[in-house]
Amino acid sequence: MTEKTIPLLPCRTELMQSVIDFYTALGFETTFHQKSPYPYVVVERGPVELQFLGMKEYDPAQSYSGCYITTEDVDGLYETFRAGLKAAYGRAPSRGLPRIGPLKDMSYGMRQFLMTDPSGNSIRVGQPVSEDQSHRPAPRETFARALHMADLFVDSKEDLPGAAKIIDRVLGLADERPTPVQHLRLLVLRADIAQRLGDTAAAGELLERAAGIELTEQERDVVRDGLARLAELRG
Repeated sequence: MTEKTIPLLPCRTELMQSVIDFYTALGFETTFHQKSPYPYVVVERGPVELQFLGMKEYDPAQSYSGCYITTEDVDGLYETFRAGLKAAYGRAPSRGLPRIGPLKDMSYGMRQFLMTDPSGNSIRVGQPVSEDQSHRPAPRETFARALHMADLFVDSKEDLPGAAKIIDRVLGLADERPTPVQHLRLLVLRADIAQRLGDTAAAGELLERAAGIELTEQERDVVRDGLARLAELRG
């Protein structure tokens, strides 16, 4: 037998059309749309199928629902999705609902990005970059450890205040300094968090600090994902 798992995700009833529009922008096709006796929608993109159940009292801001989509070309899919969102919304939204996060290598052997749809469902899209997908031990070095833990807080736990505290603590150290690559990554991640929390003034100041860091060509290659996110946030 051939089995298939299909995520069934909640959607606030009056947001159903917004959810359809969001996935249409990503290249999904609506293959089923029921309005009565209860709202129900199915969207498909190639082998990926997502189903949504309308709920009157559902609060997107309190959502914990989501799914993980694996792909063989996460970089290509990221660019395709961002282009679709830009065409639909005038920009690729990075905060609020809906939004799309940065593409990055995670410490558990996946290269991934996180999207959140208008009803608060978190869709992680990733590609294995290692055969070992277990969580790596946190590094001992101060700034590497901070980046490791902050990334997990942001992209796995979605605990933005917790990640902010980690970064603020190490950026405030007087007796230790990060490398230029670490410094840029910390500032960009902290700016991303500030923007998502609605602190645009802090985000702007952090982005300007990140943009002023001088990097060698080799360092720029190492931190290419961070530089790309810096450009996205400043744009």
